[in-house]
Amino acid sequence: MTIRVFLLDDHELVREGIRSLLEGDEEIEVVGEAATATEAMTRIPLAKPDVAILDVRLEDGNGIEVCRDVRSLMPELICLMLTSFADDEALYASVMAGAAGYILKQVKARDLIEDVKKVAGGESLMDPRAVARVVERISNPPKVSPELEALSTQEARILDLIAEGKTNRQIGESMFLSEKTIKNYITTLFIKLKMNSRTEAAIYATKLKAGGSGAPTI
Repeated sequence: MTIRVFLLDDHELVREGIRSLLEGDEEIEVVGEAATATEAMTRIPLAKPDVAILDVRLEDGNGIEVCRDVRSLMPELICLMLTSFADDEALYASVMAGAAGYILKQVKARDLIEDVKKVAGGESLMDPRAVARVVERISNPPKVSPELEALSTQEARILDLIAEGKTNRQIGESMFLSEKTIKNYITTLFIKLKMNSRTEAAIYATKLKAGGSGAPTI
């Protein structure tokens, strides 16, 4: 049975190379592609692929959030995350988003074809040791100071990044979440801490760090 594949990468040459490679195998058919997260969210449900190969970092977002969002609509979709470099934070986010694999762009041509066939057949390409670290991270979240107990782990992380002077876009990129999602988290964070501005939140977080009870870095 033919494996239907969708490609998401913001570099046209990369997409062309992967498409040419995959279509050289008689068991694989490339049924669609996109250059942006927005295009992917529209085109993937229409193309109905079995496997989506998603670039982790994109101009308008990231493939991990696309994986999370599109799998909420298509739970049966198998997602393979493609990235230029190894990144524990991206790996963690990929596992949490339900991805079946996490591979580097330096992968050999033959290996990529085999990887697509493996995940289509139900195998996982996640390193068991990396998955174990993710499970440990979920089971034993970092301790939060009493002042921050009202915050979720994500909100505490965002507070930490606000204190570092990061913009919403930068925070979203580091946490593999959209800028809109970060804005929603910050709104909730301000309500919980009874604050009205980023400056106020940054000063608060900085004081906590100075006292040795800062927001946890995850």
